[in-house]
Amino acid sequence: MSDSSGKLKLGALVALVVGSMIGGGIFSLPQNMAASAGVGAVLIGWAITAVGMLTLAFVFQTLANRKPDLDGGVYAYAKAGFGDYMGFSSAWGYWISAWLGNVGYFVLLFSTLGYFFPIFGEGNTPAAIIGASVLLWAVHFLVLRGIKEAAFINLVTTVAKVVPLVLFALICLFAFKLEVFTADIWAVGTPELGSVMNQVRNMMLVTVWVFIGIEGASIFSSRAEKRSDVGKATVIGFITVLLFLVLVNVLSLGIMTQPELAKLQNPSMAAVLEHVVGHWGAVLISVGLIISLLGALLSWVLLCAEIMFAAAKDHTMPEFLRRENANQVPANALWLTNAMVQIFLVITLFSNSTYLSLIYLATSMILVPYLWSAAYAFLLALRSETYEQALAERKKDLIIGAIALLYAIWLLYAGGVKYLLLSALLYAPGAILFAKAKREVGQPIFTNVEKLIFAAVVVGALVAAFGLYDGFLTL
Repeated sequence: MSDSSGKLKLGALVALVVGSMIGGGIFSLPQNMAASAGVGAVLIGWAITAVGMLTLAFVFQTLANRKPDLDGGVYAYAKAGFGDYMGFSSAWGYWISAWLGNVGYFVLLFSTLGYFFPIFGEGNTPAAIIGASVLLWAVHFLVLRGIKEAAFINLVTTVAKVVPLVLFALICLFAFKLEVFTADIWAVGTPELGSVMNQVRNMMLVTVWVFIGIEGASIFSSRAEKRSDVGKATVIGFITVLLFLVLVNVLSLGIMTQPELAKLQNPSMAAVLEHVVGHWGAVLISVGLIISLLGALLSWVLLCAEIMFAAAKDHTMPEFLRRENANQVPANALWLTNAMVQIFLVITLFSNSTYLSLIYLATSMILVPYLWSAAYAFLLALRSETYEQALAERKKDLIIGAIALLYAIWLLYAGGVKYLLLSALLYAPGAILFAKAKREVGQPIFTNVEKLIFAAVVVGALVAAFGLYDGFLTL
């Protein structure tokens, strides 16, 4: 991909960011949010998320400009700032989060098709899993044909999925009823949601989930035509998506009450529009969602393969993941990714994992890479590294880095112990690949500090494994 014709322009990078952020999350937002929070808590939660995620977007923009030599985004920052094992863990966690998200997408896709064909049910019936498996391998072989072609298809599907969202916002703007919106702002009528603070905490993982992909451009930074476009694409993509998310969430709360929304089947946006305009509204949103999910699946399959490939190129991952096919697609990374998706699709059949439990787990896996990126940006500003001639900028970036870091820590707290333990269970086996990569370059596996960190991960994983066996933890 060295010739400039194969490089990604600003438009394609923005489409990658918007495409990977607008997947299935936004179409289920009305129900997902109402299930955990009332109107007041939703507004507070969005305010926190907007500030926190915007600082994260700025962190990725700053790091793309200040450390142009670090390709592969998220994990490269953890590695540069906190050593090899943290770098590996970031790449590993990000990769798991990405393909777990894909499993969630397949469940949601077939749950949507279940609206037209009842055999697919909630997306986790045997027929749905067979359908999802066929589709998974169709996407797999499409991506094997080349990244440039897949990026073009992503651009088309990004446009196709934004259209129903714009229509939804316009129709609901006119149907919005203030008396419905203000009926029970603090959800006093639904005491099971808990205190306002609790409600804000519970909706937080959903807000992070709908923003995952904000780092999409930085992962493809080595394939960008201009380095400066990476940061621009991140911020443009973020603001566009934030606007859509808040509109969809807030407008639907003025059309149906929080308890009504909480009971809807996903994609709940379809039911909200059906409530306003009748049956064709549900069909429009369902078709939009199907196109959207196909596009998002494509961008996430690309991202999964790319992060493993980038990490293998600098010996963070084992060498076999570096192999590209004739179309310059990281083929081994792709096979490993989609094999994992296939295994988890079969697991959802037996564990009845719903879309929401899958995305909570996927979200908690990505919190660690976000935390290290924010911490690295904060460290750079703190040490004045790369800021020798830019003191005013250093102050600004120090504040932004600090806010992003606090936000990332708050998210770990909001996620709760259950998902922290379950993610430890997924982090621990990664050490096998880490050890293999270290052996290939003839280096000792862990430093002394890393041994302690790894020990903590293993303890967490053992507790989680026992919890799943004993039944006090569930997927």
